[in-house]
Amino acid sequence: MSGAVVTPLMQQYREIKARHQSAILFFRMGDFYEMFYEDAEIAARVLGLTLTSRNNGAAAEVPLAGVPVKAGPEYVRRLVQQGYRVAICEQMEDPKVAKGIVRREVVETISPGVAFADELLDGARNNFVVAIGAPVGELVGIAAADVSTGELRLAITTRSEADTVLARFAPRELLVPRGMNALPRTPVLDGVLVTEREPWEFDEAMARDDLARQFEVRGLDGLGLEVTDGQAVAAAGALLRYLKEMQPAGVPQLARPTIERAGGVMPLDEMTRRNLELVESLRGADTSGTLLAVLDRTMTPMGARLLRQWLLAPLIDRTRIELRLDAVGALVTDASARDALRSALDGVRDVERLGSKAASGRATPRELAALGLSLGRLPHVEAAAMRLNGAGVVATLMHQWDGCAEMAASVQHMLVERPPLQLGDDATISDGVDAELDALRALRNGGKDAIAAIQTEERARTGIPSLKVGFNRVFGYFIEVTNANRELVPADYQRRQTLTGAERFVTPALKEYEERVLTAAERIEGCERALYDALRAAVGREVGRIQCAARIVAQLDVLSALADVAAREGYARPALTDGFNLEIIAGRHPVVERMMPRDKFIPNDVRLEEDARLVILTGPNMAGKSTILRQVGLIVLMAQTGSFVPAASATIGVCDRVFTRVGASDNLVRGQSTFMVEMAETSAILHTASSRSLVLLDEIGRGTSTYDGVSIAWAVSEHLHDRVGCKTIFATHYHELVQLASELVAVRNYNVGVREVGEQILFLHRLQPGGADRSYGIEVGRLAGLPAPVIARARTVLALLEGEAEHLVPALAPAVAGARRPRSQIPSPDQLALFIPAAHQAAMERLRTVDVNALTPLAALQFVAELSAQAKS
Repeated sequence: MSGAVVTPLMQQYREIKARHQSAILFFRMGDFYEMFYEDAEIAARVLGLTLTSRNNGAAAEVPLAGVPVKAGPEYVRRLVQQGYRVAICEQMEDPKVAKGIVRREVVETISPGVAFADELLDGARNNFVVAIGAPVGELVGIAAADVSTGELRLAITTRSEADTVLARFAPRELLVPRGMNALPRTPVLDGVLVTEREPWEFDEAMARDDLARQFEVRGLDGLGLEVTDGQAVAAAGALLRYLKEMQPAGVPQLARPTIERAGGVMPLDEMTRRNLELVESLRGADTSGTLLAVLDRTMTPMGARLLRQWLLAPLIDRTRIELRLDAVGALVTDASARDALRSALDGVRDVERLGSKAASGRATPRELAALGLSLGRLPHVEAAAMRLNGAGVVATLMHQWDGCAEMAASVQHMLVERPPLQLGDDATISDGVDAELDALRALRNGGKDAIAAIQTEERARTGIPSLKVGFNRVFGYFIEVTNANRELVPADYQRRQTLTGAERFVTPALKEYEERVLTAAERIEGCERALYDALRAAVGREVGRIQCAARIVAQLDVLSALADVAAREGYARPALTDGFNLEIIAGRHPVVERMMPRDKFIPNDVRLEEDARLVILTGPNMAGKSTILRQVGLIVLMAQTGSFVPAASATIGVCDRVFTRVGASDNLVRGQSTFMVEMAETSAILHTASSRSLVLLDEIGRGTSTYDGVSIAWAVSEHLHDRVGCKTIFATHYHELVQLASELVAVRNYNVGVREVGEQILFLHRLQPGGADRSYGIEVGRLAGLPAPVIARARTVLALLEGEAEHLVPALAPAVAGARRPRSQIPSPDQLALFIPAAHQAAMERLRTVDVNALTPLAALQFVAELSAQAKS
């Protein structure tokens, strides 16, 4: 942007751009948004615009690209979805009356995390921008805001759990102090726009003042915040400052913050969310095939967002869980009340986001009308909810109920039934609301009657029966008199146009009428705009009440959705306890059972008790071990969310954590192999799990050599059994681990049954006591279509391996059992070879039969020479 001389316009552009260097500046010039310099080059590349140039006085011409103002929102959407910020700079005065350069200001900046437009939002999930402060000791403060809904949520967590909190928020944008050494390592931050802010912006004292001003309180104790919440307050202060920069008009829609402290909800790490496919499938962001897809029968966008939040934050307070279950139970029992509630909720639009748009002055006439209609349905929602007689959490919700009835009546009274998308496109304010507006409309719409009246009056006054009053776009209104009657024209008639057989005139009265008619449309629009702006502002001032109503509606929606799923799918209410035991009778996988006929899914019982807390689960591939693991984890999480569960019955001791390590994956971006990822995940479990946790492991140690894998799996099992003492199910193909049952008092062996019919195998998918003796891997390969020669060769190699293993594996059990002895006393067997030539087998057979005590030194040398020759042959 260098140059000795610049035009006044470009000087204005430079000054504004200097304040918004991280954004692409949409600079309003008449009917276009123009972009200059690097912004123009980026826009041309990303949006496919033509790059031109503009003369900049004596300086060199500068790159230029522009888009029409009417098409601006679409181009903004495309840029923001590519991860750019866009600053909208508007003309703040009419160019026709401006003295010199038109005054311009940035009215808002739009980014992935700060957006209101529907096309930039997903109705079923929040759009959070998150600020995370630098750790102080082991604690980290986090603040998250969704400007589209007005939510402001704070959290205090530890360094190790920061990634679980961030994953729950799933931010679109992240603010961090400049120079912060390391972000939490979580895939949820991949592709997220990260913005560095100055460290002083995270100052706690300044943040307390800013928050107190925003929410008009004298101290933060009025917001429910404590002295120990300082780090979260600091993050909230930095976030609030950023939002005010992005939205110069302020963020009046922000609700009072809610604080989440450690121990309030169950943290779910990335591997558990991924492996159990809670809200996203293993195939990516697609929600089909997830627990969310099964349970989401919500009727409103607020309910859909809340259900997602509940699934990612199961409760660990049994009292709160029971309150949810009581409400769901009442709705399951009373089908009529459930149907009435769901019918009342049907048609309630996104009240939360519509209220935020009204508060921020963005709601269009159609959106404000939708808000009014939605609020108008709340009495029906209230009546249906009252039929539950305050069951569970419903009692608290109805105690807080505010139906916003007068607000709904005001909006519906003032707006027409079908308002336009934009003010001025068509009538917005109803007839009968404002006398001046009605008069202007009568003037505009009553033109024919008024013209007829003028014509009749002028004919009587002049005595010219053929006199006509007309209108054209060039001359406006006129009085036409034929030449035959020209001598009867009054003196106050002013000639306007001469025709072949007639003259056209105007009168002062006709000119006055013309002025009133021609300006009526413009005055109507101005009058409607003033009335609409006043209505929108009045509704916006009540955003707190609207948000409260939206939160209650969302909870009622989620509870009714959970009840509807439970009633239709045959779920049972879980019995929650503060004890250790977990007992599931005829448990089912909620997602898998939906993908097959109801009678085809095989349910299974699972019991974990203090004296039988670790299950070694064996069985062949495809038998269903992973499905059983996942369904146990899902049933526990569903229960602690407040949902009924897919089982005949379930008794669940409330868990503080659920850990899963299922399947294999690598992370090449972070330079980690499959085995490294597996070990890192296992390490996290061993360091974090407590005696109240549920641990579900699948195939630990399979990414390395056989004996290394068995050793790791054995040691992990011992650690969970002896030191952690948690509920554990360990699915494995290492049949050696079944020997743990004879070594550790609380280990039990189970397998997933298989029936052999000739060379065929039949998967029973039934959990039964005892360990499996085979993996049937070759049979599974045959089912998958491996060529017959490969299958035959595999069976031959298996026989050779099993022959060698007969002599090597027996050493394993006493060796591993000897883990409680000094390490030097533990045998270290050689690793099995994969392919053993037949000649080597013969040599080994001679070694097994020779009596070394009977050999002379010469005979021993001769024997070794023969073995050497045999091995080389």
